[in-house]
Amino acid sequence: MATVRKLRGRWQAQVRRRGMKPRAKSFDSKSEAERWARELEAQVDRFGSAPDTKILETTTLHDLLLRYQAEVTPKKRGCVQESQRIDVLLRHDIAHRTLIGLAASDFSSYRDERLLTVSPATVLREIAILSHVLEVAIRDWSYPLARNHAKVIRRPQVNNARERRLHGDEEQRLLAACETGRTPCLHSLIVVASESGMRRGELLGLRWRDVALDRRIASLGLTKNGTARQVPLTTRAVEALRSLLVDAPIDVDTSRSEAKVFPISPGALEQAWRRLCARAGVEGLRLHDLRHEAVSRLFERGLNVVEVSTISGHKELRMLKRYAHLDAEDLVSRVG
Repeated sequence: MATVRKLRGRWQAQVRRRGMKPRAKSFDSKSEAERWARELEAQVDRFGSAPDTKILETTTLHDLLLRYQAEVTPKKRGCVQESQRIDVLLRHDIAHRTLIGLAASDFSSYRDERLLTVSPATVLREIAILSHVLEVAIRDWSYPLARNHAKVIRRPQVNNARERRLHGDEEQRLLAACETGRTPCLHSLIVVASESGMRRGELLGLRWRDVALDRRIASLGLTKNGTARQVPLTTRAVEALRSLLVDAPIDVDTSRSEAKVFPISPGALEQAWRRLCARAGVEGLRLHDLRHEAVSRLFERGLNVVEVSTISGHKELRMLKRYAHLDAEDLVSRVG
């Protein structure tokens, strides 16, 4: 049974249970004392004993984030992006809270504060990191936390679905503008992206040994969802790839060639894309929208859901539907 009383100007919580040594702790506020007592009782009910909470009193969330960044993050494929997000978390006031003082309200306040300056998707990713940090601390590092407070708070709603496709002569203008740019492979990259539906990372990671031009197949060993797949290439995509071999000849023996098909970094590609859209007079178009365009074209060519998902790599019909923006006029002709 827990008791909370005011003693010498502070609030003292005391927990007594049969079979365990009485535990007492003083706090500046009554609410903190009551919360500590509830969590301690919950741990006794769960584990049959009261764990030593001294480590929670001396360890901050900042300490956990640093350890997570050093031990867990490097093992992830998106380690660079996650490490950058952790750096943001480390600079926030919440990182300096001790584990014993963390509450769900701390993470709710963090969520609401961040939503004023960044998108809901960014906040969702940051909260996911905080939740996993606490989960790893509980499961793998044996921190006696009663619960994962970041896991129970309300998550921000993300509505970032896009319906942007290439309209009118936008594709021709983009390809024409490539001729005056300083990125030789950009023309072919746009064609292959809009014809195959490959993601940016898949395109930039593609090597010539992965491309069988005679069979019109590109083999992707490492994809976003972790599943390897083979992507059939249209005649137009194959011609675009062959033009790269003509412009920049390399070892044609693709079984041994380690050269990248598109030798450009993600950052340089983003800059080149922005400059290209400005020269072509195309507004509101992102590079990733070419994947939407490719998926929609596949459906318009008559391929079914299974065939399109095999090419695009989507595992969920819900996500595939977000990428398919069919032309109403084409649907009219098909329904008769």
